[in-house]
Amino acid sequence: MTGSRNSGSNEPTFAPLVERGVVIVTFDAAQILDVTGPLEVFSSASRFLPAARYLTQVVTTRGGPVRASCGLEFASIPVAEVVGPVDTLLVAGGADMDAAVADTELLAHVRRLAADARRVTSVCSGAFVLAAAGLLAGRRATTHWSECGLLGYTYADVTVDRDAIYVRDGNVWTSAGVTAGIDLALALVADDHGHEAAATIARQLVVYLQRSGGQAQFSALLAGQAADTKPVLDLLSWLRDHLTDDLSVAALARQLNLSERQFTRVFKAEVGATAADHVEAVRLESACRLLETTNRTIEQIAKACGFGTPETMNRAFRRRLSTTPGEHRHHFRGTPP
Repeated sequence: MTGSRNSGSNEPTFAPLVERGVVIVTFDAAQILDVTGPLEVFSSASRFLPAARYLTQVVTTRGGPVRASCGLEFASIPVAEVVGPVDTLLVAGGADMDAAVADTELLAHVRRLAADARRVTSVCSGAFVLAAAGLLAGRRATTHWSECGLLGYTYADVTVDRDAIYVRDGNVWTSAGVTAGIDLALALVADDHGHEAAATIARQLVVYLQRSGGQAQFSALLAGQAADTKPVLDLLSWLRDHLTDDLSVAALARQLNLSERQFTRVFKAEVGATAADHVEAVRLESACRLLETTNRTIEQIAKACGFGTPETMNRAFRRRLSTTPGEHRHHFRGTPP
């Protein structure tokens, strides 16, 4: 139940039901999760939040069956049939973006709907459609980490944030790849109905609400999974559970029975970063999780993650994230656990 009781009445006061039209633009070879992830968030919000009603439409240039990049077909209606204004316009990404950005009819309808939309959003490479339609000019935006360079190169008037889960610039929201569309849709629900409402939907979908916009889309832990040999993979797994140990190059080299010179060469070749950079990144990610999900003090977190002192952790946050541990907790914590 939403709302609170009036001081002079025993009757509860409910937040008014607001219907919001959501149009999801897609095309052949679309990434299926770019479409179904946000759809499920909005559908769940309509089912489980008394004040929420999202009316969704999936549209393509011609309408009819759409074959996603995974081979699954789903239905769509012609985008020309959508009469604005719509509340939220969302453009999905996909495998064949060259065809999508060359579809002048699609771009014209995206511009038409965006003109009156309260919010204009994209998932993954859907940002290329927004950029081609001129909707990202002079704005900050993001997309899948592997396409950020191409987006910035192709559209020089777009400031690309290469490391964000999603970026909000005014009424334009763009998100990173695939499952980041779920993070984006949860953020949109939070924008409409508050953090607790979005948390309710996250629990229903059994996903995290904590992956907020300024958090990295490509972590040190994921980067480490690309290592080729079992000894290095084992070492990377081991160090995550031993952040307070001596993790110097000399100590890590001893773990693999290599000289420091050999270890330095092997580690950089397999992980793509120096051992010192990787260790600091893993410690930083661990600190971020503890700041977001626990009530531990900053001093306790600094010790638990191997930084030793709050001052050392603070320097790492400023150097790598351009923020402080306290600011990170304030921005990403939401309500206390």
